[in-house]
Amino acid sequence: MLIARVIGTTVSTIKNEKLEGRKLLILRPTDETGKPTGQPYVAVDTLDAGIGDLVLTAHGSSGRQTDITSNSPVDAVIMAVIDHLEVGGDVVYRKE
Repeated sequence: MLIARVIGTTVSTIKNEKLEGRKLLILRPTDETGKPTGQPYVAVDTLDAGIGDLVLTAHGSSGRQTDITSNSPVDAVIMAVIDHLEVGGDVVYRKE
């Protein structure tokens, strides 16, 4: 699992039928404190996450093991919205 922040949305009117009705969000990887670390990517949203949310994502074959993404052409999926992060005993992120 990786931590990422939702930074945007995508719109696709033509897509694989298994992705019909699924929200595709643009994510940016972060470190354990929520600081951006990598290049943006797109993930299927299974939980109704929103812009600004910190989320946990699964990638590759693990991303295809949810009820929603099973047997779908998916490389990344949002599988949890983070309420707070605690690192070394300190809360470094808390959802507002």
